Amino acid sequence: MAPAALFLLCVIAYALLAAYFWPGRAACCKSDLLTRLLPLVPLLPHLYLLQQDMLVGGGVALGFAVSLSAVAALTVLVHGVAVWRYPLGGLLGLVMVFAATAVGLHGLMRDATLIPHSDMPAFGAHLVMALVAYSLFTIAALHALLMAVAEKHLHKPVPPRLVTGLPPLLTLEKLLFRLIEAGFLLLTLTLASGILFSEVLFDRAFPLTHKTVFGITSWLIFAGLLAGRRIYGWRGRTAIYWTLAGFACLMLAYVGVKFVLEVILGRS
Repeated sequence: MAPAALFLLCVIAYALLAAYFWPGRAACCKSDLLTRLLPLVPLLPHLYLLQQDMLVGGGVALGFAVSLSAVAALTVLVHGVAVWRYPLGGLLGLVMVFAATAVGLHGLMRDATLIPHSDMPAFGAHLVMALVAYSLFTIAALHALLMAVAEKHLHKPVPPRLVTGLPPLLTLEKLLFRLIEAGFLLLTLTLASGILFSEVLFDRAFPLTHKTVFGITSWLIFAGLLAGRRIYGWRGRTAIYWTLAGFACLMLAYVGVKFVLEVILGRS
């Protein structure tokens, strides 16, 4: 099948699942076997398309749309696994909208730049680990935003359908901190291995670039959040604000720059 047709099928499949799982619909709160397996239907061809565009010439190629598509694939995977344990309600519908949008952009903007030295297995693993860490924090930020919306409408006599179809706040909060813990571990390993590779490849152990500054700032914010959670029991709005601040710094470290260069300025 031609890649263009496969992209289109993925977008249609994700859009149909978004409608099926949308908050307020009867199917959004089911927890049967079919509900748990449906997200895998478009995910498998989605992963194939990513493999075709990311793993090129023995290395790793990344671009704004490809990176966003990879984040979306991991988002679907994480929620596809989480639905076996947590009642996710209409959250899956929102995830499918994000995935459909990301795959559509990926299909329109398939250009990706081969990362220098990514043909080295260890450095390639470092890049993939960084992308997974970023993806987990992206999902955590989306959860934090949903928590903020749900908390705002919690005590209204007739909350919006979007809110009534979401999982309970406690479920969202549990998922939020599971994501942050996993993302923080990977971000720590990414920063440590990044310093090592920088010294080996560029003879500079700690280059003062925007990626380094914003990456370490993000690490400090998430470290502070996890410490505050453990010591002071931080939750609710405090957790939401810290999560969004950490994610904003992480976004500025990589994707924000890629977006400006590739989408606004048209450079690779």
